Amino acid sequence: MRKALPQKAAPLKNILATYPLELVCIDYLSIEPDSRDTRNVLVITDHFTKFAVAVPTKDQKAKTIAKALWDHLIIPYGIPSRLLSDQGRDFESKLIKELCVLIGTSKIRTTPYHPRGNPVERYNRTLLDMLGTLEDKDKYHWRDFVRPLTHAYNCTKNDTTGYSPYELMFGRQPRLPIDLILGTHPGKPSPTSYSNYVKTLRQNLSESYALAIEHSKKMSDKNKVRFDKKIKAAELFSGDKVLVRNVNIRGKHKLANRWEQNIYVVVKRIKDSPVYVVRPGNGDGPNRTLHRDLLLPCGFLPVEDHAGPDIPPGNQRKTRTRSKVNKAEPSDQDGECSMDEMSDEEDFSFTRWEPEIVTRGPYVQTGGNPPSATSSVDVIAQNSLPNANACPSPEVPNTRGSDSGHLDVS
Repeated sequence: MRKALPQKAAPLKNILATYPLELVCIDYLSIEPDSRDTRNVLVITDHFTKFAVAVPTKDQKAKTIAKALWDHLIIPYGIPSRLLSDQGRDFESKLIKELCVLIGTSKIRTTPYHPRGNPVERYNRTLLDMLGTLEDKDKYHWRDFVRPLTHAYNCTKNDTTGYSPYELMFGRQPRLPIDLILGTHPGKPSPTSYSNYVKTLRQNLSESYALAIEHSKKMSDKNKVRFDKKIKAAELFSGDKVLVRNVNIRGKHKLANRWEQNIYVVVKRIKDSPVYVVRPGNGDGPNRTLHRDLLLPCGFLPVEDHAGPDIPPGNQRKTRTRSKVNKAEPSDQDGECSMDEMSDEEDFSFTRWEPEIVTRGPYVQTGGNPPSATSSVDVIAQNSLPNANACPSPEVPNTRGSDSGHLDVS
């Protein structure tokens, strides 16, 4: 459970979109509290245009999310076709589902503990990098800089599409403060009628969308080739035994097991995606939908209950604490004691026999003849194996000084 390291075992699957608001991704970004105790930012991105919206919020409740989606996405830009989020309880709440049903949006979610499946995570890093460039005095009220920085991101050319998110969303280039300084007006159309303007706008948007799709596909294929070089693809089939990565650990867990104890069995694979449905091998628990990177094949392990075998109540032995053993009366037989003289606790325990060591201290010259050389240190082992019928002596060895200057321990 500890030795096998988690590894990427599934090829990269690209998420495709072909028009604006086809797939809108949402996620929460938590930051240090500012001067007004704001610490949450609801990040909303359109996967096709890469257009982003960032809304600082006081909390992450479902009511706050629904209001932010309505005020900052649906009213200004329109209703999305699909709404993607992780499996946070606020995103999966009944209120958000009812809102999606009301506006006709399909609510989808990523697999658990797989942030790579939500494209909004990329802009989270970008927003943090931009906020990190603020001066120290401005970081205490970073909330005031979230929307201006997000607007600057939307007006910047994206490497994936080849266009700025603002241009793909609105069909024109924005006029920025730098244009006021330089006295320029990008994308200023010549005087024409409304019908010609709309016709030209549609034509330009159609060309931009086609080029953005082509450019995005090239970048996605390039990223897939680079990603797939680092993985060891291993497809799973129905009936395979797997272990699930231990992702429920909180706090420090450097010594914890990397995989859960229970063995799971693969039920099915969801279409051609690297997502599998697994069930507990012992049948105790619901099915789980997990990404391939969270699964470890273990066909060599038997499916059993790792909690330990069940012991019938009648066969359980009560744990008895060791009580003080009364001193036994000296027996008539040397080195033996009867079974009646042994306590009940000794029937349920094993004592480790240790040899008796007799040590004689150094000779101190106090007069008289010195001792023989063989009496300096004597180590006496009574037997090589303990006597099963032998009873330990109840007497405690004491130390006394002899008249000849020796220290005897007996």
